[in-house]
Amino acid sequence: MAAHKDFALLCLENPLLDIQAKGDEALLEKYGLKANDAILAEEKHKGLYEDLLTNYDAKLIAGGAAQNTARGAQYILPANSVVYLGGAGDDKYAAILHDAVKAAGLRVEYRVDPKEPTGRCGAIITGHNRSLCTDLGAANHYDLEHLKRDDIWKLVKNADFYYVGGFHFTVCPPAIMTLGEEAAANNKVFMVNMSAPFIAQFFKDPLDESAKYWDYLICNESEAEAYATSHSLSCNPTDVAAIAKEIVNLPKANEKRKRVVVITQGTEPTIIATQGEAEVKSFPVHAIAKEKITDTNGAGDAFAGGFVAGLVKGESLEKSVDMGQWLASLSIQELGPSYPMDPKQTYSA
Repeated sequence: MAAHKDFALLCLENPLLDIQAKGDEALLEKYGLKANDAILAEEKHKGLYEDLLTNYDAKLIAGGAAQNTARGAQYILPANSVVYLGGAGDDKYAAILHDAVKAAGLRVEYRVDPKEPTGRCGAIITGHNRSLCTDLGAANHYDLEHLKRDDIWKLVKNADFYYVGGFHFTVCPPAIMTLGEEAAANNKVFMVNMSAPFIAQFFKDPLDESAKYWDYLICNESEAEAYATSHSLSCNPTDVAAIAKEIVNLPKANEKRKRVVVITQGTEPTIIATQGEAEVKSFPVHAIAKEKITDTNGAGDAFAGGFVAGLVKGESLEKSVDMGQWLASLSIQELGPSYPMDPKQTYSA
């Protein structure tokens, strides 16, 4: 068990301030947005974030996929177990972000960019639809220099588990590779979440370069299909069990650890393949009543948070999956990728 050490888990990706508000067709039309979409901000969207903050009852969340996961892991683990790295600005949005992560008990060490704004994601909710508009800002400017800075590298050396969100392959692959090398050289655990289908499609080279370091790869069924297609795997690109078996046996730098591939499928069973084992395991998802479901956005990030927390605590693969599914079930009863704080829930098998 590694959780007795300060910051046993170190996470890296792109922090965003999620600004979520219920809107209407007029608001969508004002900014040229679709009701159910996810886009990067253009010049015409720049006023959206202030508009949501000033004129709507917005909920502010420390977002970005891996930061959602980091908050989830810290939700379960003892205090001071998780530290999160990424790039942020030096502005009021960064101050809001710091307040949000402090409330979640998560320590962050952002690379502060004096020129770029803190990354923001405006989420306009209309009925069951969600329109996401993201300005990456300073999150897009993270660099290896920050990771190697003496005080940050001390945190890297202290942690036993490294978790990288796939969106960071679009920002700073050298930082990902450096963490992978450190993990392999010191028999630490290196985990990657593919995060989105386009990572396997359009960032194939940096993703593949890091593959030898993967101790755990987490993805969903659409990401697995994108990987199978872009890599011309021999199996049916919709056969997640077969895809998991092919990925799990890729060449590996640290042969002291068996690679594990985890594929979630929404309400369908979670698939687990372990290097060198013929059997691919299937874990049914814990169903909750439809009327309890508020928002499924971020459920995958929550699953990853619970799953990784289980690994950090030294739990079995089976129990870690159960912890992931438990945390995901809590998250989808909240608005956005959040976890109930009042009262805080405690996992029990």
